[in-house]
Amino acid sequence: MKKRVLFICTHNSARSQMAEGYLRARYGDRYDAFSAGTDISPIHPLAIAVMREIGIDISGQRAKPLSDLAGMEMDVVVTVCDSAKAACPFFPWAKETLHIAFPDPGGVAGPEERMIGVFRSVRDQITALIDEYFGKGDIRDR
Repeated sequence: MKKRVLFICTHNSARSQMAEGYLRARYGDRYDAFSAGTDISPIHPLAIAVMREIGIDISGQRAKPLSDLAGMEMDVVVTVCDSAKAACPFFPWAKETLHIAFPDPGGVAGPEERMIGVFRSVRDQITALIDEYFGKGDIRDR
């Protein structure tokens, strides 16, 4: 049986969406991936673009409020930003919680090339975390 993993970010528009898409694409044989936000916004087009660069299409994903998943038992809940952790410090329906804050790529202004560079950097940090934590075998072995 697959383990369920939920990534939470404030807007569910970039970091948590990239994490959901990557976990599903890379380790979907072992994990069911979900994402949600505390104050949702549409998925950022640059998040879609940088994931497409590594062969992952998240354009069909949608931003979801955390309330859509409330009460659904999760094996791991990962907050990927400090404000999401502050807004939801306790998850009674999670077996394990992790907090790893990544910079907010959507908060960067400037020329598109600078912005896409930040999105790539955050994507690479997220994929490295997922490979390290979830890629080394099933979490039930920990």
